[in-house]
Amino acid sequence: MAEIGKGVTAGKLAINVQKRLTRAQEKVLQKLGKADETRDVVFEEMVANFNKQMGEGTKLQKDLKAYLAAVKTMHDASRRLQDCLADMYEPDWFGKEEMDALAEDTDTMWLDYHQSITDKSLQDMDMYLSQFPDIKARIAKRDRKLVDFDSARHHFTSLQKGKKKDEAKIAKPAALLEMAAPSWAQGLISAHQVAQTNLSYNQAEEDLGRAQKIFEELNVELQDELPALWDRRVGVYVNTFQSLAGHQEKFHKEMSKLSENLNDIMTKLEEQRQIKKGATAASKTEECAKSEGANHNESASSAPKSAVTNGSDGELPPGFLYKVKAVHDYAATDGDELELKMGDVVLVLAFDNPDEQDDGWLMGLKESHWFQKKDISAKGVFPENFTQRV
Repeated sequence: MAEIGKGVTAGKLAINVQKRLTRAQEKVLQKLGKADETRDVVFEEMVANFNKQMGEGTKLQKDLKAYLAAVKTMHDASRRLQDCLADMYEPDWFGKEEMDALAEDTDTMWLDYHQSITDKSLQDMDMYLSQFPDIKARIAKRDRKLVDFDSARHHFTSLQKGKKKDEAKIAKPAALLEMAAPSWAQGLISAHQVAQTNLSYNQAEEDLGRAQKIFEELNVELQDELPALWDRRVGVYVNTFQSLAGHQEKFHKEMSKLSENLNDIMTKLEEQRQIKKGATAASKTEECAKSEGANHNESASSAPKSAVTNGSDGELPPGFLYKVKAVHDYAATDGDELELKMGDVVLVLAFDNPDEQDDGWLMGLKESHWFQKKDISAKGVFPENFTQRV
């Protein structure tokens, strides 16, 4: 037998072509109403549910992939932003090492989040959907075998109805042949005609039985699988979104901690800047004061001394230099510090020992306390950058 292709012979090809033609003919007859069609309403509902389930699962898989792509985009944007901050952050700024570690931790968090969703949610959905193509192919095969069964059934039924007519048609020409044939051959002719009719009938009956068996085997399998698959969809959706929600909660919780750490670093960096700014301003003020004092004559100099030395005899405390006003609240953190409320007027005093003065810090006494009690023991140090000179 001639070969058409690998594993396909001319005989097999002819059989496949004949099956397609027979099915096409049967479908046409069914659509025209000239042949009845086997229908199973319950199974058709199962197929409708299957198609709906496959469509929903495919859409969910697509949206999960889009979500993962968005996570990756956000990760890339976050990494570029952290790299930009790291490049700008100067080595002598507060928390340089902490900032570098925070950037690394943030990058790791994004990587873990993306990988967790891929491993748990997306791969589970891929596995769930992998069973649909095979079932879909078997549903299509079941439909083809149902057409084959209907065709074989119609053919067998037509042979049943026409058997008697065929026997009558065969009998008449057979009688004529028998009259013309020798006496010894007359019985053989009649028997041959009957055998031919029975052979066609028996072949049709075998074809019907074979088509029915193939169809029913596929039908029974799908009748069991489709309802079970339909019931499993709820569990798949629950697992998918519970897993996704758990990963989201963990990611945002850990990312919130990193954001708090970043905010703390930025806050302390600003405090460092303000302290340096205050120290610079104090240095400039001191230089200006020295310059002005050098230009005063000796008599004038003998008079800021009188104010400092004899302040207790007047309205101002000993060592008074000038007044400042609090522009921010300041909570004292040590016993020698002065607590401030915005708007407080403070009398700045000279340190008993100038070496004890830290850059950016002043010694003072609230004006209201001095006027009420004339008591200098309530004096304390405070940050200069929290005040403004009056």
